[in-house]
Amino acid sequence: MSPADSQRRCAATSDGPASASRRVLVTGATGFIGYEVARQLAAAGRRPRLLVRRRERGRLLAPLDAELVYGDLMKPATLSRAVEGVDAIIHLGARATFERYSKIQPSIVGGSLALFRAARQAGVRHLVLASSLLVYGSTAKPIDEKTRPEPQIGYGRAKLEAERALREQGSSDLSLGILRLPHVYGARSFLFDRLRSGLVLLPGSGTNTHGHLHVEDAARLLIAAADQGWSGTAPVADDVPTCWNDFFAVLRDHYGGFRALRAPGGLALVGAWALERLADLRGAPTLFAPDTVRGWRMNLPVAPRQVWPELGLEPIHASVEEGLPASLDECVSFRWRHPVRDASRGLSG
Repeated sequence: MSPADSQRRCAATSDGPASASRRVLVTGATGFIGYEVARQLAAAGRRPRLLVRRRERGRLLAPLDAELVYGDLMKPATLSRAVEGVDAIIHLGARATFERYSKIQPSIVGGSLALFRAARQAGVRHLVLASSLLVYGSTAKPIDEKTRPEPQIGYGRAKLEAERALREQGSSDLSLGILRLPHVYGARSFLFDRLRSGLVLLPGSGTNTHGHLHVEDAARLLIAAADQGWSGTAPVADDVPTCWNDFFAVLRDHYGGFRALRAPGGLALVGAWALERLADLRGAPTLFAPDTVRGWRMNLPVAPRQVWPELGLEPIHASVEEGLPASLDECVSFRWRHPVRDASRGLSG
């Protein structure tokens, strides 16, 4: 990590009404984390601008008080309208899969570069890039700002390449903040989608430790970094790194319908390889690829309180012990329709 990345600064307008009045563009707003960022901005009365590539997915954003604009990171000419008149960008848009590097590199690297160049041309003052802990290699030592990146899968390699490409662009007028997000979870995540389906596949022993973060807190960090003009590069997570076995033990304690199928790592890799080849034949993306399994089995703990104090924040959900029950509450309230009649007792109401 370069010395410039280890030094962070906050703009003079980081606090008070000035930061809250900044116009913010969110890319990837129809995705899991991006939607929560957009929701929080809209709930605060800030009417964010949301970049939409697939027009039909714009319907997901209909409940939000936001400005929708069409744009495609792979078509730089479409980005000028999106960045015009905004003060900051929270950049989450890309092909969000763990497929082969050659498939994900164009949108993660090329798309980020196109956005940065359009933003600089339009006079945008700050860009926050949502990167990933997968830029690091598997390690038992908690990751902090001094940990050297050593990506072991294509997604991490592409994210690290995007980080470096944006830094190399360099601009005194457009500052850059990079938050390396851990496993982010919540009611709308792919993991909870599998939970709702009734079965979760667990590749490997589950004893490896990850950094985790509730999506509400991930969005708060990204918004604060954009509002405060925070510059630098840092990993971030909640306060308690947790192994997968403990993560799912909490789910099992709070959700009686939890069912898991454990698969040996080698067998899971073979199955993921077959699914990826099938997706290739169909011309469709897949969320379950060999690198999905490899990433799942890595050790990626994060030292507590990276970045949080600098942004003046405390996590709402300091660990999965708090965040997972909150996610299940949202599922019960808005996703899983509980029957009026309790079949076990024959009672209603």
